[in-house]
Amino acid sequence: MDQQIGNISKPKYKRIIIIGGGFAGLKLTRKLSNTKYQVVLIDKNNFHQFQPLFYQVATASLEPSAISFPFRRVFQNKKNVHFRIARLQGVDTDLKLIKTDIGELNYDYLMICTGANTNYFGLENIEENALPMKSTGEALTIRNTILENYEKALNTDDKQEQEALLNIVIVGGGPTGVELAGAIAEMKKYVLPKDYPELDFNLMKIYLFEASPRVLSTMSEFSSRKSHHYLENLMVTVRTNTAVKDFDGSTVFLENETIPSKTLLWAAGISSKRIPGLPENIFARNNRIKVDGYNRTDGLDGVFALGDVAYMEEEAYPKGHPQVAQVALQQASNFVKNLSRFEKNNTPDKFKYKDLGSLATVGRNLAVADFPFIKLGGLVAWMLWLFIHLMSILGVKNRLNIFINWAWNYLTYDQTLRLLLKPKVKDKNKEINTKAV
Repeated sequence: MDQQIGNISKPKYKRIIIIGGGFAGLKLTRKLSNTKYQVVLIDKNNFHQFQPLFYQVATASLEPSAISFPFRRVFQNKKNVHFRIARLQGVDTDLKLIKTDIGELNYDYLMICTGANTNYFGLENIEENALPMKSTGEALTIRNTILENYEKALNTDDKQEQEALLNIVIVGGGPTGVELAGAIAEMKKYVLPKDYPELDFNLMKIYLFEASPRVLSTMSEFSSRKSHHYLENLMVTVRTNTAVKDFDGSTVFLENETIPSKTLLWAAGISSKRIPGLPENIFARNNRIKVDGYNRTDGLDGVFALGDVAYMEEEAYPKGHPQVAQVALQQASNFVKNLSRFEKNNTPDKFKYKDLGSLATVGRNLAVADFPFIKLGGLVAWMLWLFIHLMSILGVKNRLNIFINWAWNYLTYDQTLRLLLKPKVKDKNKEINTKAV
């Protein structure tokens, strides 16, 4: 008997449940719309988030709405697509059933596209005190924290306290860390001294720590060297082969050194969450789900994993594919192409990742690009980065808003979005006490 969730009726043919509306989940849902399948998309948010531009929300270059797009807007008039806000609580693979916080639902195909979360490598104090950036909300928290700290710095004459409030430490020298460091360095150079003329920004230091021998370790030696050079020219202190050991909210602890800072931005690694009900043997390192060359999980009928959460070994990638958007998009397209072959028990096409290239931006006119045929740096790479990311955004309105913001920032050397926006939390106890008085 079909379990009910959110009043979704029993399908006429088969039901495909997609967990997660990231790059893989959204691509799957769009390609399966207007087909004979009933498609149910489940996500904890009601919008898709464009992760490559989180750092621009964190540094007040873009509004959160510019990089977020409502699922219901995407799937208007798609009668076979159903969307529900819910959190996955478990899977019963024998009954082919998912369990969520709003009910249960049977599936014919279960597509796990849950992506990955921040990996703190077991460092509890860092998990408690550091700021991650894996969602629009977390990017806003970074923006609020930086601005709040500078407001606090105005109200103290203690130079050591000011230094801790102004210093920013970024851990992780991948694209996220590099882009974040470059954007904050440009804020220090062009924006913050105008907003806070009473502060001495000579006290402000920006640190980027990377535990491996070089930044952008997944890109070419050329891009790594170029980006390191760009960051140092922007007055970012880049330290490779350096691991952060601890952070208590005011002091960053290295192996033999401490740095005063109340802002630690953690971009050092990612890990997926285990889903209750799935057998232990299907999980690989960092809780990625082992899949075959067709994204099928071993021994589980109708269960597939795609994108960051999927661990697929390929000859060119013996330790699994890089956890980037292009892998997720290509796996989604390959699954849809194979779906009719699965139905007819025909031999499906094995997934083969085609590396279209990698890009990372450091600052104004500064970026690096790795393509199979050429390596680029500087202005040309920066313009390519702008174009590719702009074209990847959903919605004409969002693209226009981003283009206008980028053009304004470029021409004026300024951003206009430095607002402290925090949700108001109602204190029920205070309300009761006030009424009593």
